Parts: sequence; structure tokens; C-alpha cells
Amino acid sequence: MRLLILLSLILCSCTKNVDLTAQTTTPTAYRQTKSISYNSVNVDVIIDKPAKNDLDVLLVFHGTVMFDSDILIAANNTLDKFKEILDRKDMMIVSVAYPQENVLLGNNIVQGEAALLWLKNKASRELGITVKKVFLGGHSQGGYMVTRLNTMYQTNGVIANAPGPLNLVYRCQLEENGQVQSGAVCTKLKNVYGTTTSNPNAYFQRSLLNFTTGFKSDILFVQGLNDSPIQLYSWAAFKQDVLNCTNCQNRLFIDISGGGHGSLFESPTAKIEFNNFINSH
Repeated sequence: MRLLILLSLILCSCTKNVDLTAQTTTPTAYRQTKSISYNSVNVDVIIDKPAKNDLDVLLVFHGTVMFDSDILIAANNTLDKFKEILDRKDMMIVSVAYPQENVLLGNNIVQGEAALLWLKNKASRELGITVKKVFLGGHSQGGYMVTRLNTMYQTNGVIANAPGPLNLVYRCQLEENGQVQSGAVCTKLKNVYGTTTSNPNAYFQRSLLNFTTGFKSDILFVQGLNDSPIQLYSWAAFKQDVLNCTNCQNRLFIDISGGGHGSLFESPTAKIEFNNFINSH
């Protein structure tokens, strides 16, 4: 009798354990904002997760904003734009709300790096998921971020739409000469480095033209050919430098005739190439 009671208790306990495990691993879909940290660098991310626990992830970066009070809005909007053109519904999208207001352009690469390394090394444990493939996507200054990150870390692929600033020497010189309206990016650089005439190298080192080699993963560039004159002034030179790279993984350029700054999200051709790129990697 004692043996039967003991056996019954063991079976009951096992059944409860199995049920509890099933409850804790049931995939759920959600969108949430999370403060993450890697190597003592903190940044907010917005996570859009489908009802799946083992998944590929698209890590995306928004474009330029004036004030950091707007970066969560920009990150949400960018997440929505990438989600709208992504054919797959089984991928998690993480949008990085990286700072811009009180930093020199390019210095916020540390927050982008922290987000990528967190996704690669900590997200699975913290979110209770299994991260499989990791892709990077960025628009405008976000394209600048993912292009630079591609010189630092390997992923499964990178997509950059209208990445820039390409040439800060040219852009900021126009502002100094009064040919275009002054903006925060060049003003902050001038306050630290002086003018483009007196210190052009400091401006060039932060330009995307300085990051055209050493790509560790395949990368797709999308550029509308009706983008701003400042962007297009240096696009051909940037494209040629990237194509001339001898230590890069594959590079694919999609130029959209008549397309504007947001061509990746507006052009049917760009959307097809975007999905083909992800599905082939």
C-alpha cells in the first residue's frame, strides 16, 4: 500500500512539472519597449515578437531626429515601415532608439554596437527565446549605422536605405558658406573641430565615405536617384569605393530611378529585392 501511494505521488509530481514547463514555453506575440545593457552601455529597444520562440531577427535603426524625446517615436515608425515591407511574419523585429541630440554624429555607434551584441549574446536568455539568424536594417542615418556595424561584426546580412551622411566635408562646408540652412549635426562638429577648411580630416573620418571596406557580411544598398542633391553628390563615389573593396563580402546596389529618400519603403522593386535578400540568406 505504501509503495502504491509513493508511486502515485511521483506520477502526480511529474505530471505537474510537465504542465508547468508547457505553460512557460508557450509562444506569445507582443510589442514592448525594453531598456537593455551590454558592456555598461544602455539603450532602449522596441521589440515586436511573433508567436514563436525560435526565430530570426531583424535589428533596425531609424533616421535622424532633432531631439532625443522623439527617438522612441522614430524607432516605432521605423519598425512599422520595415514590418510593412517584410513578407515573412515569423521574424522578430527589434528597433533601436539610439541617441542623437547630445552626441557627435558617429559617437552613437556605441549604442548600436551594444544593441547588436545584446541581441547576439543576451537576448535569448533575457527574453526566453532562441535567436537564430540576425539581420541589420537601417534608413538614412540608420543606414549609416548598419553600414558601420558591418565593418565591425558579422551577421546574416545587412540592408541600408539611403545611408548617410556620406560626405560631411561637403555637407558642412555648404552650411558654413550659407548655401544651405545650418543644422545640428554640422554645428556640433564645428564647435568641437572647427571648420571644414581648417580641419577637414575630422569631418571625413565620420563620413560614410570613410567606411567602404572590410564589410563582414553581405550588404544590400537601396538608393533613390531623386534623393536630395547633397546625398546624390557623393553617391557615385561611395558606390564605386564599395564596389572596389577587396576585403568585403558581397555588395548589391539597387538604384531606384525617380525614387526619393524612402525608396526602400515606397518602390515595389526595392521591396522585392529586400525580401529576396533576406530569404536568400
